[in-house]
Amino acid sequence: MKTVQISLNSIDKVKAFVNDVTKFDTDFDLVSGRYVIDAKSIMGIFSLDLSKNIDLNVHSEENMEQILETLKPYIVG
Repeated sequence: MKTVQISLNSIDKVKAFVNDVTKFDTDFDLVSGRYVIDAKSIMGIFSLDLSKNIDLNVHSEENMEQILETLKPYIVG
């Protein structure tokens, strides 16, 4: 598993992010405070405070470079 910080500060960014993560047959969790949301759930994402950076847990051992390359527009830091 790998954790990266992402920013989803607009509706368009959220839509694009969900489209990107659903391309992979891997589990993604978004962690914001005590909430853990399935990153493939657009409704779940909108329940988070999107004004702050969010931790993204990627549950994969393979394709990690490809996943991180796809998620590059959202990663902060």
